[in-house]
Amino acid sequence: MTGDPRSPSLMQQRIYGAVGLALLVALYLLSGLVGHDPWRGADARHFGPIFEILNGNGLLFPSIAGEPSTSFPPLYYWTGAVFAALFGWLLPLHDGARLATALYTALAIFWVARAASRLYGKHTGTPAALLMLGTLGLVLHAHETQPLIALMATQAMTLAGLSLIPTRPALGSVQAGSGAALAFLAAGPEGMALTLPLFLSIVICSPECRNPRATGGLILGLSLALGAAAVWPLVLHYDAPELLTLWWRAEWAPLGSGMLPAAELPELVELFGWFAWPLWPIALWSVWRMRRQLLRISWMLPITAFLLSLGWIIIAGNVRQATMLPLIPPLALLAAAGVPMLRRGAASAFDWFAVMTFIVFAVLVWIAWTAQVFSWPPGLARHVERVAPGFELTGTFKQGFVAVCIVVAWIALIWRLPRGASRGPANWAMGMTMLWCLAVVLLMPWFNHDRSYRPVADSLAVALAGERPDCVAAIGLSPSHRASFHYFAALRPVSVSGNETSCPFLLVYDERSPATIRPAAEWQQIWQDSRGGGKQLEIFRLYRRD
Repeated sequence: MTGDPRSPSLMQQRIYGAVGLALLVALYLLSGLVGHDPWRGADARHFGPIFEILNGNGLLFPSIAGEPSTSFPPLYYWTGAVFAALFGWLLPLHDGARLATALYTALAIFWVARAASRLYGKHTGTPAALLMLGTLGLVLHAHETQPLIALMATQAMTLAGLSLIPTRPALGSVQAGSGAALAFLAAGPEGMALTLPLFLSIVICSPECRNPRATGGLILGLSLALGAAAVWPLVLHYDAPELLTLWWRAEWAPLGSGMLPAAELPELVELFGWFAWPLWPIALWSVWRMRRQLLRISWMLPITAFLLSLGWIIIAGNVRQATMLPLIPPLALLAAAGVPMLRRGAASAFDWFAVMTFIVFAVLVWIAWTAQVFSWPPGLARHVERVAPGFELTGTFKQGFVAVCIVVAWIALIWRLPRGASRGPANWAMGMTMLWCLAVVLLMPWFNHDRSYRPVADSLAVALAGERPDCVAAIGLSPSHRASFHYFAALRPVSVSGNETSCPFLLVYDERSPATIRPAAEWQQIWQDSRGGGKQLEIFRLYRRD
């Protein structure tokens, strides 16, 4: 993982070379990916369409518990359904579906590494992959059911294809055109907005692409992208034109609501500051060092990709962690180019800052575990009990032993890490992998208890067991609620329209006790349950028409 100019031993070549990098990526991606329920938020929400496909519904247009979902086109959901079906003999459906995230994250890392090698030399491919692994904002989304990971992978594929245009325009254009088409199938207009302008920018601004072969290749790539991207909308138009209209309106609705307000720009800067760490400082240094060559394709391409991603966030006015994912591939490219240019003092500071950062984070994870096991520190222990009432931790000795082994292995690896340009990125990648594995071992049971809707859904299924619930109306349920109740309780809640419903049962979601949502007198409450505690308290009530 280092490219040390000195001759390392055979063992070092395997541990810190290509084999070690592949094992590190596999460990990073697979740890914590399976073995837990769909969690509230994006994980449960985006499993809903996959579960519908597995039940034979929503194959062409995503849906959650019988209702259309306009969040994303079906590429990620198709992939998740294939993995869930293939590994259904080994894993629960939700765990198998989550393997799609591992696939797209691995593809994003691979394509970014290939693009870096093509743009800046083979010695930058490994740092690009390592820096992506070490990015703070990627780790949570790389282990949840998240369609934007597919957008990130297809964006990286487009970048890798366009990086070939100066030398192999035919192959590069086919690869880039395929990436842009898949980006549309992954994220709709956003995918096209983040990929198609890249074709035009390099042919207009980059001198290396102002020749007939490169121009012809770019035209070929654009034609392939537009033609392939049109297939799904055309099929949907002939099969269900009303769904195509619904999806198209939903896709453009955020753009009509106005740009990001100026008051939210500090929030965007704060989010970007930690989410894209440690990529952005090195990327800035790289751009500054090569400021006189920014019109070359090696710099124009990632800079344009970054500006397109940032511009889409601002135009859509959507400041969320997941929306920052498309910023990672272009920043990783720029940072990989800047790693060999770091001065010795800066490289050493980058290296040791990584070690110290993950030591601090590891200590915090251990403290969170001791709060669960030994009720120390007392304040944190009370907070854990408040936000996850009823949680009981078992198997603490095994957890502690495995966690100690993880930390010892990490220390041994960084202690023997050879010197070289990739030492800093390697420390960030190994540190992030260690921290994530440590959190999975010590905190996964608590996370699963706090973020799963399985207990509430099981309780609701028992309450409805003898009632023959042919129709259950719902008020206030989020898509993740609907997906969880459908998966765990085989319930398809029907949204209330016009404050009226003909269903004999009414399921109400509330965040307060006593209830702030009070149905009419004809409804009699027959069940109540809750999830979480404190500010994350969620209360569910079931009513029957009297």
